[in-house]
Amino acid sequence: MTEAKGAAVPQEPAVGSGTDKVPAYSWYALSVLVLIYVLNFIDRQILSILANDIKADLGVEDDYLGFLYGTAFAVFYALFGIPLGKLADSWKRVRLMALGLALWSTMTALSGFAKNATVLTAARIGVGVGEATASPSAYSLISDWFPARLRATALAIYSSGLYIGGGISLLIGGLIVENWNAAYPGGGPLGLVGWQAAFLAVGIPGLLLALWVLTLREPVRGAIDGLPTPEDPAPFRGFLQELFQVIPPFTVFGAAARGKKALMGNLLGAALFAALAWVLWLLTGVVEQWVFLGVGYYAVFSWTMGLRARDLPTFKLTWGSPAFLCVILGYGTVAFTAYAASYWGAPYAERALGVNKTDLGWFLGAPAAVAGFLGVILGGRMADFLLERRPDGRVWVILFGLIMPVPAMWLAYTTDDVVLFYIGAFLAQMLSAAALGAAAASSQALVLPRMRGMATATFFLSTTLIGLGLGPFMAGYVSATNGDDLSLGVLSTLVAAPFGLVLLIAALKLVPEAAASVVERARAAGETI
Repeated sequence: MTEAKGAAVPQEPAVGSGTDKVPAYSWYALSVLVLIYVLNFIDRQILSILANDIKADLGVEDDYLGFLYGTAFAVFYALFGIPLGKLADSWKRVRLMALGLALWSTMTALSGFAKNATVLTAARIGVGVGEATASPSAYSLISDWFPARLRATALAIYSSGLYIGGGISLLIGGLIVENWNAAYPGGGPLGLVGWQAAFLAVGIPGLLLALWVLTLREPVRGAIDGLPTPEDPAPFRGFLQELFQVIPPFTVFGAAARGKKALMGNLLGAALFAALAWVLWLLTGVVEQWVFLGVGYYAVFSWTMGLRARDLPTFKLTWGSPAFLCVILGYGTVAFTAYAASYWGAPYAERALGVNKTDLGWFLGAPAAVAGFLGVILGGRMADFLLERRPDGRVWVILFGLIMPVPAMWLAYTTDDVVLFYIGAFLAQMLSAAALGAAAASSQALVLPRMRGMATATFFLSTTLIGLGLGPFMAGYVSATNGDDLSLGVLSTLVAAPFGLVLLIAALKLVPEAAASVVERARAAGETI
């Protein structure tokens, strides 16, 4: 599907004058999306406050807990985000979000019945698949509800749900676990213990929220940018094509359909990722982590090569754009450290500083929600403010979110004082959160309206397969191999910062030119505009 012929695409900073009024319904709809994202991260992040209990009950180590929170979720979240991103570009985004919400809420609730690590891993995979519907749909909807001049702000407000949900998950989880275990010290109804009851308590409400989501109105795609795009008459065709291209072993058949050269390249890629996974398995002794990631990276490689053959304009504006790659990979290094610190903060304070779960909920979780909210909102506003004054303004905010949290993290994970730990964790959360809205808006600014869902899915590949898939595991692995030293584990993730610095310095130069030439580059790749 291509854009209508003859449509003019204004450069993003010029879209919308300062007097444009955003309808009240856009703000109402955004508030519903924020609520969805809050629940999204409650269901995802509650594992943090439950980690020590799961470790004791299921007999697992920190490396597995990092794998469970990060990789088991991230790989399937990332892989299914690709075809679901395509579906968000062609089908009813509101319906897609409602279906995904119902799925991940069900799988969260089912986590409460897990009696071993295998069942808990399977449920976690289901949560990842369901949650993969949320942000591609939400980012696309927000871009059709708000003019370009306010998109970083609107996306930052939406992204605040990440921090609100992640923060209050500690409070909710801590209260449920301690009260349940106090009431039922030998196990409650159905033999459930506190951490299992917590999964049920946060999973079930999502089924009701899914019904509310269905009441939202679907906006006309691209209309706000002067590029109204007609509905795709066969929306699921592209979804199935993408699914076939990204899920192994069907990826081999997808490559074969493109010719002998494509098949040989695909098989070579599979061999290289398998060899890399095998070497890392030998080096670390952890099989699940590298099998999952190996499959994930191979699948993304297969899909990317297929995208190049099927939709060259989208490929050129995403994977073929150095500016786009520098933005998403640069932000991926922010996520690498931020996810590790966010997940391991509660287990670390419980073990190393002797803090109980209820106190962690009130003094770590609740402030973290405030910190993340303040950081992402202020960062989004600053990104929009700077963009009006310089074309690389948003990239400077991402760079700020990479560098500034480092001293705060060092303080939090080296002090023996609980109050200083809380202060350091608060500042690290707030400062890293500032980068998200700017990074998300930058990725949207580098593609055409019809590509926004796919751009979002690609953006989240970086935050998941790099940030979530590697950061928490690395912290857990370093801890497990160094006498359960979570301080060393979390601080080891700061190794990502220099790589992010190089990528974002490059983005400062590349992004302005790429944003100004979106239409020309799309046309050169064959887009009919």
